[in-house]
Amino acid sequence: QVQLVESGGGLVQAGGSLRLSCKAPRMIFSVFASNIMAWYRQAPGKQRELVAKLTPGTPTIGREQYSDSVKGRFTMSRDNSRKTVYLQMTDLKPEDTAVYYCNAQTSTQINHWGQGTQVTVSS
Repeated sequence: QVQLVESGGGLVQAGGSLRLSCKAPRMIFSVFASNIMAWYRQAPGKQRELVAKLTPGTPTIGREQYSDSVKGRFTMSRDNSRKTVYLQMTDLKPEDTAVYYCNAQTSTQINHWGQGTQVTVSS
């Protein structure tokens, strides 16, 4: 069964904004709340890289980590009651173009991945 579903990608001009969402509709609330959630991205010809990560935490706030390339531009948040995490992306640049994947890591370090959502930033 699909555990994570991303949405919100699209085509934007440089300097624009997008908000990505990742929902876990089949996860039990307590399981979702305890997961480390992260966003990764993979551009053509490049390795998948970590973009942002939230480590619980409280039910709605966790410790935040960001890659140097997105610090100050991207903000990750989570809403455990909705079993959803977000990635607010601002001041998008062409180099941000990639498929963005949601990741959930359980307490036993089992990883769940979404199918990805395409973000394309034009010059």
